[in-house]
Amino acid sequence: MAAPKKKPTSEYDASHITVLEGLDPVRKRPGMYIGSTGSQGLHHLIWEVVDNSIDEAMAGHCDRIDVTLLDGGGCRVTDNGRGIPVGPFPGDKKKSAAEVVLTTLHAGGKFGDGGYKVSGGLHGVGISVVNALSSRLDLHIERDGGAYEMSFAPVTTGNKIASGVAQGKLKKVASIPKTRSGTTITFWPDERVFDDVNFKSQTICERLQIMAFLNKGLAIGFHDERKDHKREETFSYDGGLVDFVAHLNASKTPLFNTIGSFSTSTEDGEIDVAWQWNSGYHEGLHTFANGISTTEGGMHAEGFKRALTTAANKYARQSGLMKEKDSNFFGEDVREGMCAVVSVRLSEPQFEGQTKTKLGNATMRSAVEKATSDYFLAWLEHNPADAKLFINKALGASKARKAAKQARELTRRKSSLDSGGLPGKLADCSSRKPDECELFIVEGNSAGGSAKDARNPKTQAILPLRGKILNVERATLDKILKNLEIQALVTSIGAGIGSEFEVEKLRYKKIIILADADVDGGHIRTLLITFFFRQMFPLVEAGCLYVAQPPLYSTEIKGEKVYVADEAQRQNLIQQNPRTQLRFVRFKGLGEMDAKELAETAVSPATRRLIQINIDQAAICDDVLSRLMGDDAEARRDFIQANAKEVENIDI
Repeated sequence: MAAPKKKPTSEYDASHITVLEGLDPVRKRPGMYIGSTGSQGLHHLIWEVVDNSIDEAMAGHCDRIDVTLLDGGGCRVTDNGRGIPVGPFPGDKKKSAAEVVLTTLHAGGKFGDGGYKVSGGLHGVGISVVNALSSRLDLHIERDGGAYEMSFAPVTTGNKIASGVAQGKLKKVASIPKTRSGTTITFWPDERVFDDVNFKSQTICERLQIMAFLNKGLAIGFHDERKDHKREETFSYDGGLVDFVAHLNASKTPLFNTIGSFSTSTEDGEIDVAWQWNSGYHEGLHTFANGISTTEGGMHAEGFKRALTTAANKYARQSGLMKEKDSNFFGEDVREGMCAVVSVRLSEPQFEGQTKTKLGNATMRSAVEKATSDYFLAWLEHNPADAKLFINKALGASKARKAAKQARELTRRKSSLDSGGLPGKLADCSSRKPDECELFIVEGNSAGGSAKDARNPKTQAILPLRGKILNVERATLDKILKNLEIQALVTSIGAGIGSEFEVEKLRYKKIIILADADVDGGHIRTLLITFFFRQMFPLVEAGCLYVAQPPLYSTEIKGEKVYVADEAQRQNLIQQNPRTQLRFVRFKGLGEMDAKELAETAVSPATRRLIQINIDQAAICDDVLSRLMGDDAEARRDFIQANAKEVENIDI
């Protein structure tokens, strides 16, 4: 006889309903507002503050922004814009408008008329979120002949923490010339919120440089005052997007020296575009709306692509460069080797959520398409030598596309001969639910054997790869598809490759790269990341790509085995245990680990360390991959030297 069910001991009534007030929701669920509490979320605080200053620049009221990393761990952002309003807030005369902006979600000057015609921060949560997640925030405003200051900090009462509480009213601290204006915000990220509060100067500089490219003539200064991190940079580009394209193509071989561009205004908004082709095989289209990187593209990207293909086919026919028997170019033919930036500004942008990664304004598609059709076709006609190089490259891409199609069909026919159409060396999992399935791409057969024994066969599949895969940065798709290791990857993942990739067909929602912790392993990780970024970008975009972090050493402390991630952690353990003679065993490779060790350090979800590969700034990622994996050895050396002090995983 079954035992009677026990009644729940806890009650649920009206007293259990909690309303998070003020900035408390941010403190309670920071990931909803900044993405994560890791490095990405930490740097997002700076972006939120800088974006407000950029909005001032786009409105024509600011031509200088300075970002300073302070020695005490804080960050100061200064602009010479109009300054946050200091007068009484109409809805609450006891508070200044500045205090409301800093302490209230969805409060700002970007909702009604007159404050900002164009802006990136539309939701009014930016600066208040920074305040909520800081251990202290100082505000300095200059406007209307006065300098004003106030501070904010969390206040703890019992077990409750009230976020970003004003430490007094806004005060006028000095009289200044009426010609001076601007805002300075200094904040210190709260160590109780973030996993790590150390800012990375290279990450910041890359983002600031893009902002400078997008805002012609705006000067953005970066200053790192931290000990052992001293750095001074100023980013300012009179050429705007033309300089941006030149920068992105610097590590590649341009097909021609000319960089085409146009800027125009329509009733739907402002459109800025620049383009140049290189001798490579990959499309580099980078789109922005109101200064926000739209990594998923959107209507402006669609309009540009359609116009480009139409204009290329029209010019190729009219000029006689395309024969009558030749079929029209596909869009991917025209965009092979393309490096282009499309930036639009509009008053009422429709983004998908707070992340703003895709533009949804249908009118902008037709506006960009019409403008690009007119200007790009005119550029082709006025630059016949460059146009001929471009059309010939598209013709070559068209032939390669047809060859790649044949290679795909051959790969499919070969796969159908295998059991279940899957590679023989794949140790598949028994589950057929992609959401719970993981595929480990493992370096070497010996490591693959240990991984098979370490895995959970229900949800974890193992695909061992032999050696280093092809560097896809330097290969056409038909050549890529002939590579046996890549064939095994494509077949195992099951969602296609290149323009035919369909993320909905993924057999595993986690693809995990598992390679040795040494230099060779790092190279293999970089090759694989390059492959996924170039040939399965939607997979990376969907957050399905991960890198396992196996340890480099093991040791024993007080009779317990301790795994050590890297040399830095080894040195920390030595310092933390000065009276103990620690003996470290270095793992030469994954193949040296037994199944238990591999399970504990890299395979078991309970104890492993994974890094998710995120695409926050596609232009930055594209540039980094080109520098690391392209033919320009000097650009690769310069990049490594610039990042040497801060890097933890240069392949990531």
